[in-house]
Amino acid sequence: MATSKLSATTAPIARTKPPGATLQKLWKYRALFVLALPAFLLLLVNNYLPMFGIFLAFKNLNYSKGILGSDWVGFDNFKFMFASNDAWMIIKHTLLYNFTFLAINTVLAVLLAVLLNDVKNRVMSKFFQSTMLLPHFISMVIVGYVVYGFLNPELGFVNKSILEPMGRETVAWYASPQYWPYILTIVNTWKSVGYLAVVYLAAIVGIDQEYYEAARIDGAGKWKQMTKITIPLIMPVIVTLTLLAIGRIFNADFGLFYQATMASGMLKSTTEVIDTYVYNALLVTGDTGLASAAGLLQSVVGFVLVISVNRIVKRFSKDNALF
Repeated sequence: MATSKLSATTAPIARTKPPGATLQKLWKYRALFVLALPAFLLLLVNNYLPMFGIFLAFKNLNYSKGILGSDWVGFDNFKFMFASNDAWMIIKHTLLYNFTFLAINTVLAVLLAVLLNDVKNRVMSKFFQSTMLLPHFISMVIVGYVVYGFLNPELGFVNKSILEPMGRETVAWYASPQYWPYILTIVNTWKSVGYLAVVYLAAIVGIDQEYYEAARIDGAGKWKQMTKITIPLIMPVIVTLTLLAIGRIFNADFGLFYQATMASGMLKSTTEVIDTYVYNALLVTGDTGLASAAGLLQSVVGFVLVISVNRIVKRFSKDNALF
């Protein structure tokens, strides 16, 4: 009996929050919610409201009936897309270009970040960073005309200043699709690698310098320091950016493939990708359902790839996984 009384007196008393406690806590942080409101509205308008258009991938849009009133066609839009002889070609182009861009840009960006980290002069370091970062902010329309200035068949720099003085025959670049996989890779690398290098540089700067001092005392050179200290310690950043890039592996840079090529129809055998295909389907043929089906396919495949690759990374190293 005494034991039961003792246990009754020592048993923890269940505490319940007063009804207004949650509201008081929310009101306490009202200033933070107000600050976050513009970003929330931007995310809602740009990312979530357009998801309503997913219905279009499964409908035959009739503008007089509207989106909800249009007839359902199931997967007919997807069937029509893959029934085309060009469907597998544009998917292959999209994947090959993006994997090439990802591999080359990652390697060059890490190497440039390591080199920039060794620039001890602060003024020169800022100059190099700004110079490398500038192409990232240049409009692809301008980039397209810069490329055209180099490759113009009649007055371009390459033909007039390089090939003709060497006695070589000039090239009709915008009618020669075999050269464009290399041209587009160079343009993409020039435009993207500087931004990635600055991101990796920020990660390298955060590494404790004692690791490098200990390595130098042990006689490790620059190569050993990079492969044994720098790259392993920034690997979480590399994995994160790679996973994000893989999530968009089915999305091509529309500006690169449309503006840089000047939308030349003679280059489609090597430059046609999903994004330009969707643009042509929507603008030229007005097939909204087909364009929506292609866009939904891009999103679903990107989501599946991110989940799959993250699981593979998690199996080898849980610390480097994105989630």
